[in-house]
Amino acid sequence: MKIELSRQDDAYHMQAVNEDGCTVDTDGAEKIGGSNKGMRPMQLLLVGIGSCSSIDVISILKKMKQPLEDIKITVTAEREENKAPALFTDIHVHFRMYGEMDEEKAERAVHLSMEKYCSVTRILEKTANITWSYELNPS
Repeated sequence: MKIELSRQDDAYHMQAVNEDGCTVDTDGAEKIGGSNKGMRPMQLLLVGIGSCSSIDVISILKKMKQPLEDIKITVTAEREENKAPALFTDIHVHFRMYGEMDEEKAERAVHLSMEKYCSVTRILEKTANITWSYELNPS
């Protein structure tokens, strides 16, 4: 795995590109001289946990032959105050799943992702308390 980053302006705006040519822009907050042209690095960690777990949940539900029509994930987090670095202390991942699925199977898919398979969760749980919840919304 390899990521290349290149500076896009004279401040903190960077563009990251992977081996496949996919890009992500990052930037610093305006209060430190950034221009809000991309996500901040700590926000990307939350994107990572949400997208990693969504891949797991979608894959597990497919294997369970559950008709997942859509999935939306909200990730919220708290960071240490007045510290540098300011690590995450609490992260909550909420899954909203849409479709006529068996509720036990939907819950099992989320549980397996968050408690066993999601690599990003495994990394972040070393410094943060990670919780999760879900809701099932029939069609």
